[in-house]
Amino acid sequence: MTDIHRTIEAVWKIESTRLIAGIARVTRDIGIAEELAQDALVTALERWPEEGIPENPAAWLMTAAKRRALDSLRRGHMLVQKHEEITRELETQQQRLGEAMNQALDQVIDDDVLRLIFTACHPVLTVEGRIALTLRLICGLTTAEIARAFLVPEKTLGQRIFRAKKTLAEAHVPFETPRGVELRKRVESVLSVVYLIFNEGYTATTGGEWMRAALCDEALRLGRMFVQLLPDEPEVYGLLALMELQASRTAARRGRNGEAVLLRDQDRSLWNFAQIERGMAALSHAQKLGGGAGKYTLQAAIAACHTRVRTAEETDWERIVLLYDALMQISPSPIVALNRAVAVGIAQGPAAGLDALDAMDRLGTDSGLAGYHLLPCVRGDLLMKMGRFTEAREEIQRAITMTQNLREQELLTERLKQIEKAALSA
Repeated sequence: MTDIHRTIEAVWKIESTRLIAGIARVTRDIGIAEELAQDALVTALERWPEEGIPENPAAWLMTAAKRRALDSLRRGHMLVQKHEEITRELETQQQRLGEAMNQALDQVIDDDVLRLIFTACHPVLTVEGRIALTLRLICGLTTAEIARAFLVPEKTLGQRIFRAKKTLAEAHVPFETPRGVELRKRVESVLSVVYLIFNEGYTATTGGEWMRAALCDEALRLGRMFVQLLPDEPEVYGLLALMELQASRTAARRGRNGEAVLLRDQDRSLWNFAQIERGMAALSHAQKLGGGAGKYTLQAAIAACHTRVRTAEETDWERIVLLYDALMQISPSPIVALNRAVAVGIAQGPAAGLDALDAMDRLGTDSGLAGYHLLPCVRGDLLMKMGRFTEAREEIQRAITMTQNLREQELLTERLKQIEKAALSA
């Protein structure tokens, strides 16, 4: 790849979101906006190698996209009217429209990016569609990159993005930032998409890698963007705090050969302490905004309990149990209940943890975890600590068959060996 092509790629990565957002504000169709922005990119690839890189590459791309948009609009008008019917009045209107478009596209501001985010994460789309469209339009990833990240065929991912754009167009979803109650509802949808992207990066569902760090990076980039665009929303800061604190452990979560390393076994000197400071600052800001009881802020507070101490033994597990209790009150879910049971098992002993799991069963809470490997994994761990090795072995074996991540299979296989060793020495 030539230096010019690298420059074009870097400019596109940085500016594509604003470019698409600015055009979409006028066209009201993100599919068309993306096509026009791509046309501008193709023009750059054709002309920059010959003419050289312009002094302001971003402005050049915006101007090229602006011309494409205006030409497209004019073609649209000419398709619906016969040439002989185009009067001087229409020409004047088009001139005024062109001037208005020029002005609109020259005023690409953060509000446009926010509109694009809310459109890409609109509830009318499936969760998979929202994730794919967000990574495509907001993060600037290619279809191939997104497909690789989620280990799906590129064709499948491409169809997913196509369907999402088509759904937005057919539903006539307005290109706007919602207000009032609708804003709060939609912020939750946006944050949930970012959270899902981060989680898939933090612990990959399938494949041979424990993490997909690129997805974590993209989610963090989105989170940092949101605190600028939505500075008064406490949960935006809460989610950013959670992601910063979790991601600060990245270097310690993988061994030399990429193997998974659990929190209790991590070398904490490898944690990113600058990232921890950013996470703690975001958590403090979320709490100052009155969001201390938000679900992301509470999860960030749990993560902070781990980052405040130098060793795993110093962790305040009783406080973590209380935080999970609060989380269960405002956002109950099988995953939260499972994590609470883990905390109870450490804070109050394995028998208490097993009781918490049994309570999930009685309440039907664990029914939402059917097929989720961490449920038998946690149960097996608690049973091993209680000396019930035969039952523990069965649970861990079940967990191994349920996970599709090779690194987790390795981790659980090692756990199985530990159970066997403990059983022999008992």
